[in-house]
Amino acid sequence: MVDYSKWKDIEISDDEDETHPNIDTPSLFRWRHQARVERMEERRKEKQEHEQRKTENIRRLAEIRRKITENTEGPNLDTLKKELAQLEKEEKEIKKKDEDLNKKDKLTPWNVDTISEPGFTKTVINSKPVRAKDEGLSDEEKEAKMKKFIKENEKLLKQYGMLRKYEDSKKFLQEHNHLVCEETANYLVIWCINLEMEEKHELMAHVSHQVICMQYMLELSKQLDVDPRACISSFFSRIQETEKTYKDSFDDELEQFKARIRKRAAEKIQEAIREAEEEERKARLGPGGLDPIEVLEELPPELKECFEKKDIPLLQATIAKMPEQEAIYHMKRCIDSGLWVPGGGDDSESSPTTGTETEENAPPSVSTDDVD
Repeated sequence: MVDYSKWKDIEISDDEDETHPNIDTPSLFRWRHQARVERMEERRKEKQEHEQRKTENIRRLAEIRRKITENTEGPNLDTLKKELAQLEKEEKEIKKKDEDLNKKDKLTPWNVDTISEPGFTKTVINSKPVRAKDEGLSDEEKEAKMKKFIKENEKLLKQYGMLRKYEDSKKFLQEHNHLVCEETANYLVIWCINLEMEEKHELMAHVSHQVICMQYMLELSKQLDVDPRACISSFFSRIQETEKTYKDSFDDELEQFKARIRKRAAEKIQEAIREAEEEERKARLGPGGLDPIEVLEELPPELKECFEKKDIPLLQATIAKMPEQEAIYHMKRCIDSGLWVPGGGDDSESSPTTGTETEENAPPSVSTDDVD
């Protein structure tokens, strides 16, 4: 049996009301219609402002969560956590407002201006797919999952990273929807850092655009508590509508992301330089664990000159002039660093023992037999 109950709540048309003969009926109808149109416009503005607030809340939540992840021990961590709590509180208020607006829409009677509007202008998901949870995995399990995912999908990940047009990205992800996940975002972030370290700045900026697209879809899935794969069409439809607030938010997030990539790449380069210098330093350490270059620089000028010139007689004369304890201190440091090699051989007077001299730019070393 057909249910006709929904037709009972249609608002009566303006020209169906009976009016007093002395009342200007056309004017009255115009005033009523104008009042209704103004009410509808107020509702439209209210919804628009609500959507803008919702978009900004989603953007700020994603930004603050990312900052907390990147600054787990930073000085501003407490401030960020307070801001996150405030944004989450605002998120609950927005969801309640959503429910109120939807309820108000259902209770609003149809009228001549709304009954002829298109009835199907949004996507309806019949069954909400559940978002996968990774909270129970240990760090080792997450790392193993990441490695397996990259091994199986690296070619596809690079293909997605090189796309630019929204339509191409949408089609590609719909064909390979298993790529819409945290592992893809993490892989692309690492790729961006490596590209920046290799000074491929334009390519880094290109891939960064795809990273932000992926992160927006993942954040949308968290907001709606659905599987990220269900957010592909929603995200690309919205970003292609070129809604100014949403697009400005996207572009701003993209620029901030590229700035963070440049900063992290510079930090990693400095870390690599420090590691290389530390390896070189360890390679040239003497038997006592001291760095010959550091020891040489800290020697008294007259003693330093002897090692630089490899002048054995001058070294013997200089040590003889020095106070005994001072000479013992400095010569012990020379032994521990390899500058002075005990038992270097009987013929070392004519050719001092090289010690660490095989290393490039390493200081000369002298045998103890030469300084008796």
